[in-house]
Amino acid sequence: MTRQPYPPASRVELVEELHGVPVSDPYRWLEDSDDPATKDWLVGQERLLETELDILPGREGFKARITELLRSGSVSAPTWRGERQFFMRRTPGQEHAVLYTVDPGGTERALLDPMALDSTGLTTLDSWQPDKEGRLLAYQVSVGGDEESSLYLMDVAFGDRIEGPIDRCRYSPVAWLPGGEAFYYVRRLPATEVPEGEEQFHRRVYLHRVGTSTEEDVLIFGDGLEKTNYYGVAVSRDGRWLQISASRGTAPRNDLWVADLEASSPSSPDLVVVQQDVDAQTALHFGRDGRLYVFTDRDAPRARVCVTDPSDPRFENWRDLIPQDPEAVLTDFAILDDLDRPVMLAGWTRHAISEISVHDLATGERVGDVPTPGLGTIGGISERPEGGHEAWFGYTDNTTPPSIQRYDARTGETTLWAASPGAVEVPAVDTEQVTYRSADGSEVHMLVISRPGAEGPRPTILYGYGGFGLSMTPGYSASILSWVEAGGTYAIAQLRGGGEQGEEWHRAGMLSHKQNVFDDLHAAAEHLIATGVTTSSQLAISGGSNGGLLVGAALTQRPELYAAVVCSAPLLDMIRYELFGLGATWNVEYGSAEKPDEFAWLHSYSPYHHVREGECYPATLFTVFQSDTRVHPLHAWKMCAALQHAQACDRPILLRNEIEAGHGARSVSKTIELAADQLTFLAYHTGLTS
Repeated sequence: MTRQPYPPASRVELVEELHGVPVSDPYRWLEDSDDPATKDWLVGQERLLETELDILPGREGFKARITELLRSGSVSAPTWRGERQFFMRRTPGQEHAVLYTVDPGGTERALLDPMALDSTGLTTLDSWQPDKEGRLLAYQVSVGGDEESSLYLMDVAFGDRIEGPIDRCRYSPVAWLPGGEAFYYVRRLPATEVPEGEEQFHRRVYLHRVGTSTEEDVLIFGDGLEKTNYYGVAVSRDGRWLQISASRGTAPRNDLWVADLEASSPSSPDLVVVQQDVDAQTALHFGRDGRLYVFTDRDAPRARVCVTDPSDPRFENWRDLIPQDPEAVLTDFAILDDLDRPVMLAGWTRHAISEISVHDLATGERVGDVPTPGLGTIGGISERPEGGHEAWFGYTDNTTPPSIQRYDARTGETTLWAASPGAVEVPAVDTEQVTYRSADGSEVHMLVISRPGAEGPRPTILYGYGGFGLSMTPGYSASILSWVEAGGTYAIAQLRGGGEQGEEWHRAGMLSHKQNVFDDLHAAAEHLIATGVTTSSQLAISGGSNGGLLVGAALTQRPELYAAVVCSAPLLDMIRYELFGLGATWNVEYGSAEKPDEFAWLHSYSPYHHVREGECYPATLFTVFQSDTRVHPLHAWKMCAALQHAQACDRPILLRNEIEAGHGARSVSKTIELAADQLTFLAYHTGLTS
């Protein structure tokens, strides 16, 4: 194939000395998206991408198959308010899931359809929370992928919007007081009240009374605290107990307070410390039986459930109910108390495979297990707020579209409550969980998905994330199934930095230990090659966000090991990442270049700073989103220019820069287009010809 020339990108002799180390940044001008030179360069990259992708075979086939497999649709577990339920469902052909309610009489109706709000498909429903009686609904929407949520209120019975928008509510919880007259929520300060460049930070907890102006909202919490703090807020079902949590950015620890709203005013709660300046994550659940249930990884990196008296919730009063398991990670729990012997359901992952156990609520004794449909992933366990004997949970695995299961504690049976609404023909695949050793001898798990009976080396995509304690678990994926059906293998490595083995596993891949994550990926690739699954000329790696950092580091550290790379919404300039998007909230995960020792960690692997001229790099496709307010696309822009300049062979370095799309939720049609482009690129450069 004759390569088109890369769009010209001037290299600036810009070198800064940081902590005694010279740091080059020749493409800093690409940080300015409004610079005419940047705009011209992006236009050139778009033309190059179109030229390159248009001649690759198989795109329409991938697009058609992904479209068909996504016709499965989706459904969520119900949220109950008395006899009224709320749930999400996306039917075949719909661009977005729709929020429905089922009235106490059994009548189902749509409450919120993003396409009815905006026929372009650019508006997303980010979150929603009914009041405790199910009469009012708080919901948040954003436009164009920017995730800048605005908060609205709806009358559920009539479907009328009664308040909003309330802006600056990104990532805001909503905690209703009984009666639906007021709620706590989180809102950023106005841009006029914060230093320039800090508009994404400075959150506060407020009390809002329905029917009043937000100018009258009462500031409850957050004044004078860390600018990057995220806040959680919740009110117990009976309205007596308020809890507020604070975490610095995405740190795996939080401070926690409670207030008795019977003893103090909701507008001036007397907050009592539960946990402060402790290196642990803790959450509270006020039980209907008067006990306080504490979900924590304090002194238990795989998590445990404790009980205590809500009137004195200090750590020294906590008593283990469900202790830490030596192998499985506790992820969730629900209480079923309309039984002769009330129970707690405990959700676990064991090497990323989900299970649910049943425990005596009084003693914690394990008394049984909840039947599940297979070896897959359980997505949360929920019960009725007023109690009962039923629980609902989501289930999926590599060949099963998401479904909702119902467990009846009286009979011990699990039954299907709601299947994904679309019928699709899912290809047969085999999934094997393998283990391998990383560079330091650590044992790492990996899921390897192939067609039944597949033999011999074959084109393979190796996917990883390895950060923020997020676990890579089995799940239905139209992209994975399309790739495997076409004859490829798809491997998902459960790298350090994730949560598959608990908080210690996470911390083994963060801050000064970040290189462990990259070593784990390299070792996964070497294992796949050594066991005959693939060869380096047939092996691609793929990752997004923190996973984009992962594959960016991998392609600069071991370019000979990989044939192709898809790097999506990545962090790549780790020296300046804190200056853009939400970067300052992640220095608790990565470190800060302002500190000499942490700068050294970051500079040791920062992909942009390790591009070497004259190296033959893998064929690389950067996919970024112009409205991404989490990770600015400048990371990929600068890295793309650097690689295009340095590339010493004819493997292409391409940029897919999508407008009116962001880091998170998007319409189905945009999802299909992106996935088809990625698979087409990887198929060509790994030799997948089916």
